[in-house]
Amino acid sequence: MTHMHSNWTMPTARRHDWSMAEGAPLIAERMLPGLAAIADRYSGFILDLWGVVHDGERPYPGAVAALDAIAAKGAGVCLLSNSPRRASEVAAMLQDMGVGPARYDHLVTSGEETFAALRDRHSGSSGVSGSCCLHLGPRHLATLLDRLDVTIVENPSAADFLVATGFDATRPAREVAAVLRASAQRALPMVCANPDLVVLIGGRVHWCAGALALQYEELGGTVIYHGKPTAGVYRQCLTRLGLAPREVLAVGDALRTDVAGANAMMIDVALVTSGIHREELGAEWGVFPDPDRIAALLEVCPHRPTLMIPALRW
Repeated sequence: MTHMHSNWTMPTARRHDWSMAEGAPLIAERMLPGLAAIADRYSGFILDLWGVVHDGERPYPGAVAALDAIAAKGAGVCLLSNSPRRASEVAAMLQDMGVGPARYDHLVTSGEETFAALRDRHSGSSGVSGSCCLHLGPRHLATLLDRLDVTIVENPSAADFLVATGFDATRPAREVAAVLRASAQRALPMVCANPDLVVLIGGRVHWCAGALALQYEELGGTVIYHGKPTAGVYRQCLTRLGLAPREVLAVGDALRTDVAGANAMMIDVALVTSGIHREELGAEWGVFPDPDRIAALLEVCPHRPTLMIPALRW
């Protein structure tokens, strides 16, 4: 690509709402090799983690350098993840990857938001009540419920609500389906601690709690989502950064969550094309796909990135 220059301007005034009638040529104009060309426009960045900063095991090439370059310009960085974990746990994971707190200013997770909602559920604003919780997810993610006044139960007949953190690979799918059916019949609300459908970990696709939530909604169940694309986590990020939406660029790899959430808040958003949509777009990691492939993906999606980058790079 040859669009890397400091006076790059948006090819249309409609930054958040542009029509696919404008097609692949406009998409090509919105493709930038990194953040350097547009970084001066923004005083803060909201960055996704899995699929953008790291692959669940290690940082992507160029990502740490991009964080350092943002810091050198004096812009604020808020990391925003749909991880169903407490923020302190995610911070420890980042530290182990060499992404310590000096490289970002704030960290917001869907897990932390879920924890706060369950902690304060007696106020009546969380959409759930009672103390008996049925956890759906791998055992190690049940730590999200530590230090909460809840009793974990195994049977829907004893539960007041469900908390979905992810898929438990050790539990047969038919058993999970039976739990969902029984829970829906009792009209138990589900709290979804990660709205993502899938996540990339070490280049492999893993199902997330959002897929369980969709199954539950198809059964007529009620789901309360925490994390992207809901407005609450974006408001947290903006508050912590002390910035207005127009002053911030979000960076994420998922149209359904990262781009949709930013669009709803009128925040400019860069789609990382080497993330969760990489196979659909048919390009190797860090290499831009054909604009026609992006156009085909966006043709069936209502969410519109402001620009596209192949990876989180400066």
